[in-house]
Amino acid sequence: MAGRILIADNIATNRIILKVKLAAARHDVVQAGSVEEALRVARESLPDLIIADIDLPGGGIAALCEGLSAEPDMAGIPVIALAPLEERRTRLAGLRAGADEVLAKPLDEQALLALARNLIRSRATHAELLHKQAITREFGFAESAPQFTRPPHVTLVPGSPEAGFGWRAGLVGKLNARIEVRSRRDLFDRIEAGEVPDALVLSASLAEERDGLRLISELRAHGASRHALILLHDPSADPALTTMALDLGADAVLSGAFDAEALSLRLDRLLAQKRTRDALRAAVEAQLSLAVTDPLTGLYNRRYAQSYIARMQQRAHRKGLPFTLMLLDLDRFKQVNDRYGHLAGDEVLREVAERLGANLREVDLLARFGGEEFLVVLPDTGRAEAARVAERLRRVIGERPVHVPSRGCDIAVTLSIGVVVSDENGPRGGPAGAPAKGLGIEQLIDRADRALYASKSEGRNQITFVRSAAA
Repeated sequence: MAGRILIADNIATNRIILKVKLAAARHDVVQAGSVEEALRVARESLPDLIIADIDLPGGGIAALCEGLSAEPDMAGIPVIALAPLEERRTRLAGLRAGADEVLAKPLDEQALLALARNLIRSRATHAELLHKQAITREFGFAESAPQFTRPPHVTLVPGSPEAGFGWRAGLVGKLNARIEVRSRRDLFDRIEAGEVPDALVLSASLAEERDGLRLISELRAHGASRHALILLHDPSADPALTTMALDLGADAVLSGAFDAEALSLRLDRLLAQKRTRDALRAAVEAQLSLAVTDPLTGLYNRRYAQSYIARMQQRAHRKGLPFTLMLLDLDRFKQVNDRYGHLAGDEVLREVAERLGANLREVDLLARFGGEEFLVVLPDTGRAEAARVAERLRRVIGERPVHVPSRGCDIAVTLSIGVVVSDENGPRGGPAGAPAKGLGIEQLIDRADRALYASKSEGRNQITFVRSAAA
């Protein structure tokens, strides 16, 4: 997920070198040379990530983090601090100041890019929850009352029982949490029983070398532990392992000798962020479940989708990034209802909704728009990526029939898709993502609907993009 990154360094050469690396990974880069300038640029551009020299003129990383936290729109922007040397004292100072990670120079390019992807992904998830919460307020729902906060539950999964005892002893007194040590097998027994930790600290090597990576994949794939924090300890400090762990879904990687103080600082920050996300997620789900969800599929309904699109237009215009809207319609669905009955038709709709949802990001919107029609909105997504997503959704429905238990048979269904990308309909010469003058939500949906009609006319099971602003 490419994003906008602010590089803050008073040495122009450093900024240029880093910009080249980030731009090659398709990130949009803005720059600043001091704390004051970084805060101004951040205020104007709302970056997804800030990479800053730890001794940035104007107060260093501490002043930068303090300035960001003072403004609600910028308080959640993640920060990577760059230090000239690998020193424990410097690393701890950066973490205490509020940085999400402290990296020493020279930087490993692949590890840096993996960390950037990880932090931008986390930021996008948090922003999406805030976006959904704002929509619930538009519908007149009150804020949920604050709940009692229990001490977090942290589980350590070390390479050996002796290491686990040492880890726990180092954390006790530094971290206000319930801390326990578990084996890999015992961990999954507990999760299956419904006892899911808030955070897990894993050794990179358990029974076998690097099988901590496999454990990350298993935890992220398990529905119950999907939102748990995962931190990996790699004593070998291998940049390649760090890259793989972050891309598999680890929230942080601790390299080198085990450092309980550094771990506790990271856990304090990550647990606070998780507490906020969990509260937002629970509030949004509770407030929206009745008013704006479709009772058959459990997806959002048309009412929610229209409000979502309006906010997405505003966000895209502000950030200068495109978004994509798709209308998807099951081909000849009336024949399914006529031949197999409406109960079978409902089962097909539920299965289609599940398959579509499983092939979209958490930040994407999937809604039932009416009857056999679905709507998908992809934030920060242009034409090339939209084409890949549309093709994936078309294939995931059309390549395998839907099993219908009530009839004891399989029913083959296909999708026709109409796609409109916001920046293809903006004012000529305007910023990407800017909505066309006078182009409201209904007009945007109408253009996707025209593209959908074209897919139907051209034989169904097709994908059609809006060809121009005048299409």
